[in-house]
Amino acid sequence: MNGLATQANPPATPGRGVHGDFTVWAPEARRVRVRVGGVDHPMERDARGRWHATVDGAGPGSDYAYLLDEGERPLPDPRSLRQPRGVHSASRVYDHDEFVWADGHWTGRPLAGGVVYELHVGTFTPEGTLTAAVDRIDHLVELGVTHVELMPLNAFDGTHGWGYDGVLWSAVHEPYGGPDALKGFVDTCHRHGIAVLLDVVYNHLGPSGAYLPRFGPYFSGENAWGPSLNLDGPHSDPVRALVIEGALDWLRHYHLDGLRLDAVHALRDDRAVPILAELSAEVDALAAGLGRPLSLIAESDRNDPRTVLPREAGGMGMTAQWSDDLHHALHIALTGEKHGYYADFAGPRVLADVLRRVFLHDGGPSSFRGRRHGAPVDTHLIPGHRFLGYLSTHDQIGNRARGDRMGEHLSPGLLTCGAAIVFCSPYTPMIFMGEEWGATTPWPFFASFTDPDLVEGVRTGRRREFAALGWDEEEIPDPMDPATRDAAVLDWSEVDREAGRLILDTYRSLIALRRAEPELSDPRLDRFRVDADREGRRLVLTRGSLRVVCNLSEEQTVVELDAAPRELLLANGYPRIDGAALDVPGEFFAIVRV
Repeated sequence: MNGLATQANPPATPGRGVHGDFTVWAPEARRVRVRVGGVDHPMERDARGRWHATVDGAGPGSDYAYLLDEGERPLPDPRSLRQPRGVHSASRVYDHDEFVWADGHWTGRPLAGGVVYELHVGTFTPEGTLTAAVDRIDHLVELGVTHVELMPLNAFDGTHGWGYDGVLWSAVHEPYGGPDALKGFVDTCHRHGIAVLLDVVYNHLGPSGAYLPRFGPYFSGENAWGPSLNLDGPHSDPVRALVIEGALDWLRHYHLDGLRLDAVHALRDDRAVPILAELSAEVDALAAGLGRPLSLIAESDRNDPRTVLPREAGGMGMTAQWSDDLHHALHIALTGEKHGYYADFAGPRVLADVLRRVFLHDGGPSSFRGRRHGAPVDTHLIPGHRFLGYLSTHDQIGNRARGDRMGEHLSPGLLTCGAAIVFCSPYTPMIFMGEEWGATTPWPFFASFTDPDLVEGVRTGRRREFAALGWDEEEIPDPMDPATRDAAVLDWSEVDREAGRLILDTYRSLIALRRAEPELSDPRLDRFRVDADREGRRLVLTRGSLRVVCNLSEEQTVVELDAAPRELLLANGYPRIDGAALDVPGEFFAIVRV
């Protein structure tokens, strides 16, 4: 085992059975037993409500479960690392130290200057496993991405799903390959110079296999998805510890380079030091100990700049956050859709405004919320790399009735124009898998729960939701039909089609140019200028000596620059240059040096 592996793999967390020692927090239980190999063993309670037992002969590979009080069915460990037979069955003891790492050279990658690729393991390949995904890493290397963001991998009921219905926060979903497969994926990515981020969900549990509340007061109150995590009420210290220790374990034991925190606005927390700030402090300390950068990326609906402000400046200390306002502005500019929450982004100059200031809703009215929302970003203080910019995400595709992608509706010209804006902005670019070749495979919501009543409830609820929005029920895929998942698997043959090759080549060129020209990745928002015509269809982004010209209209037009171009660096067409004027075709972008 190499030096880095030794540093990153301290002894396994006590109480998970590696050395025959079992510990579980169940403060309200009167009696707790641990069942190991079919034999029940009594546990003793300490003053903190933790129950302990040592079982001779137990160790890695042993199956175990807990029984609470009398007549209770055996339950999986809330801190389980492995669930070989699903979330309703016994846990299995897993020893992190048995995996031999080969990434001793790895010193990490900072998020600033990077390019993120969001990947869903279950549909990235037909096999839907981490091992199969390894075979496609060369594609990511050639594309030029620096960070892979894996959608949630923690254990959920069934075989296929998005991952946001997980119920055991520390166990790698067995159908994806389990813990060793994740380590193998990370090890291979590091060998190819790619950092790996993991999406984690602490704001709710899925509807099937959620046994955590039986052990103690883990939840209090409600949020949009159901019970809300108890972060500030009585007995909340062990709850917070479960989250923070679990997050650190992902980073430490799996050599991950960061976490994406799902919907942090749903984490209700009135403590003086919010859990996000506490977590960021712990992660910074771990990063110092490991000698490599670790990132925390928040998904937040608050439009609150404090999310990414340093703790010493009164912020939460997140490395970055997703910026849905930028997505919405780009989406409506490219597609013309104006329904639902897109309505607020329909103004002709909204895209230019959002590019300049990050949030559209920065203290002003939000029509779909029915109130004022957000706060302004100080563009002199906060750099753009702290916000992720993107054309697509799992949410923005998957929450459409059919899960249809922009690649189904837009021309290669418009798709590459959108990409040019994202990659030439001060923000951290993110790609949703398949976007880089204009994938047309749908990506709707799908799940594979095993309870018949839940299956029918999800099926009926999904259809009712979209039918109320005017969709024909016949157009809404059945989320519980295995064919819905199968149709969402990427069609890699699209890469070899003419349009796919053109778009992929453009993405590769944009990423390579962003790396070669530091002005394109300069995150300083106060040095970023965006000019747009009255209709907002023709934009010029100023990036130091570079100008990014975008014509989103179908009409040929003349764009006047502030100086005559000296060099054409990249374009998706053939402009005619006359002094400082560019005569450009419709659905066109060009990057020039002046």
